[in-house]
Parts: sequence; C-alpha cells; structure tokens
Amino acid sequence: MSDFDQMGIVVDWVDACRKGDLAMLLDLYADDAQVECTCNGTRRYRGRRELETYWGPRLSAYSSAGFGLEEINPVPYGIDLEYSVAGSLRIHASFRFSPEGKIHSTLCEPARQEPHAGCAC
Repeated sequence: MSDFDQMGIVVDWVDACRKGDLAMLLDLYADDAQVECTCNGTRRYRGRRELETYWGPRLSAYSSAGFGLEEINPVPYGIDLEYSVAGSLRIHASFRFSPEGKIHSTLCEPARQEPHAGCAC
C-alpha cells in the first residue's frame, strides 16, 4: 500500500485536463513516465518532452469540448478512470504510480462508445 493518495492524484489529473493546464498535468507525471494510447494503433510516449507533445493538443481540445469524469475506481496496482469528451466520447485510462507518488504510466483506450463516436485520447 502506498503512503500517498493515488485517487487524489487522478482527481488532480482530471482537474488539469478540465482547465487545459499542461504544466499542472505534466507535473503529476514522473520524469520517466510513459503514456500508451491504443485508440488509433498503439503509440507510446515517454518522458516529459514526449508527454508534452502528446498532451498539448489534446488538452486544448478537451477543455474546449468539455471533459467529464464518468467513473474512478481503485484497482490492485493503481487507479482506473473513465472519462468523456464532449459528453459522449468515452475513454478508459489506467494509472500506475511511482514510489514517489507520481504517475509512472497511463494506458488509454477507447471505452464503450456510441456507434458514431471515435477516440480522441
């Protein structure tokens, strides 16, 4: 069991996404963190520079389209989150953490979608 609030870190992550605050979002990640996105083929982004390249355009889109928290649950090795963009596009993200209390990895994938929706994660 960790001595930091994993759920609180993911809630801060959601807040950063809602605000479109890239610096706040990146500060939640460990220096060697990785994001793996499987929405349009599998792509991996590692380290602050690549995470900034990945998240920059998405945060702009998320904050203008609307970003909603759908579900958040603790799991044995981290936190699972389901969020929506523009009220309908649903994305599932799994967060794992470093011992220092930073996000070490995020895996995002499409969640159950409406037939017309795609994935923007």
